This record gives sequence, structure tokens and C-alpha cells, in this order.
Amino acid sequence: MIQTKPQLERHLKKINSESRLAIDTEFKRINTYYPQLCLVQIATTHSVECIDVLSINDLDPLFEKLYHNKTEWIVHSARQDIETLYHLSKQIPVKLFDTQIAASLLNYPLQISYQALTKILQYVQIDKSFTRFDWTTRPLPLNVIEYALNDVRYLLPNFEKLKHELTISKKIQWLDEETKFLLDQELYEPSIEQICYKTKGLSQLGKKFQDKAIKLIAWRENNAQQKNKPRKWIMSDQKLLDYACGKTKLSTRSQKLFDDFVKGSSEALTLSELLVPQKPLTSLEKNKKNELKKIINSIAENYNLPPEVISTSKSLIRFIRGDLSAPLCSGWRAKLFHKEKLNAK
Repeated sequence: MIQTKPQLERHLKKINSESRLAIDTEFKRINTYYPQLCLVQIATTHSVECIDVLSINDLDPLFEKLYHNKTEWIVHSARQDIETLYHLSKQIPVKLFDTQIAASLLNYPLQISYQALTKILQYVQIDKSFTRFDWTTRPLPLNVIEYALNDVRYLLPNFEKLKHELTISKKIQWLDEETKFLLDQELYEPSIEQICYKTKGLSQLGKKFQDKAIKLIAWRENNAQQKNKPRKWIMSDQKLLDYACGKTKLSTRSQKLFDDFVKGSSEALTLSELLVPQKPLTSLEKNKKNELKKIINSIAENYNLPPEVISTSKSLIRFIRGDLSAPLCSGWRAKLFHKEKLNAK
């Protein structure tokens, strides 16, 4: 395991010519707002190593390699790994191959785990006994280090098989479209709108109470970030909604801090359309949805895809109601959809 900057620099020099890196991270996010990065595992065609980031203060040499314009990340379910590294580096990888997304385009089970995919592709059973291990523990036991190394050891072999399957089935360009959203920096800087959307019960409030709740959500988020504590440790969703509705009151000190925050906030804390409860489908919309489902099922069968990869039920409703950002409106899905509609006619 690499635990010093000189060791890290020697390893990076050793893999300098490697442009394709299998990457995984181990982090802790139980009592903090931001994920605490503990380990970075990197495999190449010739090596596999754990980097103990808790023991190395200067990670710039590592970031220089990870975010080089010729470096391609091979990751399984990449979002959390990108987010955890982004918190420290403020950078996004240039190229990405996500083996979980690739597998979904080849009709493997949706959101298949790395362990399950490796068993199918490599006939290897990976130990899962340290899934809930506290990665801040030092020194790390040897069997735990081996467990962490296994999380990248089979990524490149899996990648080679999946890439071959995608190429012969003419879906490799689809993967580029599917992973593009993971390379958007805004994804790793959640907006208040996204957090509001996830706040259970918010959409059921009247507009007056919603507006108050949105301001409270923004204030809670600001506190959580400043204190580096989980947002629900600062204030639970239910308490927040109770404060917004006037069922309970903030303390005098908290009320002053909240009022000062709202006055000084530069954000437009207004109601989003996302928070409006979805209207029930009309009879016409239900019929349209059933027609579209038949087309989607036909596409799924013809191209060996799970129907949910083409469109989820929620996305289908958005499409029916004219939402041009629905997946069926662009990219490979739109091409297949229009082609299938013409065939049907």
C-alpha cells in the first residue's frame, strides 16, 4: 500500500505511459456532509495498488495523472467515485467507461453490481465481507487491503469484454451518450432545486408554506456544508416542514440566523415546477402511454435491451406531456424510437 508522497511519485512514474486506469475509491460518509476519501485503488494492465490518501497530504501528483487529458477512467458505477474525488480535486475526468452502464446496454441485469458482473464475465467470486468496513481504520488489515484491491483487479478484464460486446452490437457510441451526464460538473454541486425535489412531503404543501420551506432548506444546506455534517443532523425533513407550516417555531437565536441568511442570500429561492405534484393521467394519456410501451418493448426485444433503459414510466409521462428533455427526445433513443414508429406505420 502506498502511504507516502515519494512512494506515490514512484508509482505514478511507473504507470506514466498507461492511459487507461481502472479506478475505485473507499470513503466514509456517515457523520459528515462531504464524503471523506480514505483509499484510491488503481489498476493498470501491469499493476494494482492502494493509495492511502489519509497518510498523504499532497495529492496533486495523483490528480495530475487522474485528470490528464489522455487518461480514461474505467469504473463500475462511477458517480460516487467521481464525486468523492471531486470534493478534493475540484476536477472531473476527461474520459470515462462505466462498466455498470455498459452492462445495462447489453441486457445484463439493471444496476448490476461489480461482484455479480465479475462472476458472470470472469467466473470469479469476489468476497463481500468488508462492504460496511470503516475505511478510516489504521493500520488496515492485510485481508482488507486485498478486498480493496479486488475492487479494481477485474475492472480492465470486464471492460475488455464489455467493449467488445458493445462494438459488435454497434452500441459503443450509445455508451458515450449515457456517460456524458457523469462528466458534468454541475452534477457534483447539487442545487437547492435538486434537494427540494428530494425533500419528502414538500410538494404536498400549499405555495405559501412551500416558499418558506425552500428558504429553510437553503439555510439548512448552508449550515450542513459549513459544519460538514449530514443535512438531517442539522434539521430533519419533518421538522423543517413543521417549521415552514408554523406547527413549531425556531428558537429566537435560530430565527435571527435564518432571517439574516434569507436577507443576505443571493439565490432566487422560488418555487420550482418540479415541486408541483404530478397530475393523474387522463384517459387519452393512458392510451398513448400503452401505445408507446408497445413500441418500446419492441425496440427492447430487437436491440437486446431492458425496456427501462429506453424509458422509465416517469420519463414516458414527461414525453407524452411534451417535455423535450425526456430521454426519448434525443440521442440513440430518439433514432430507434422514430425508426420503430415508421416500421409500425
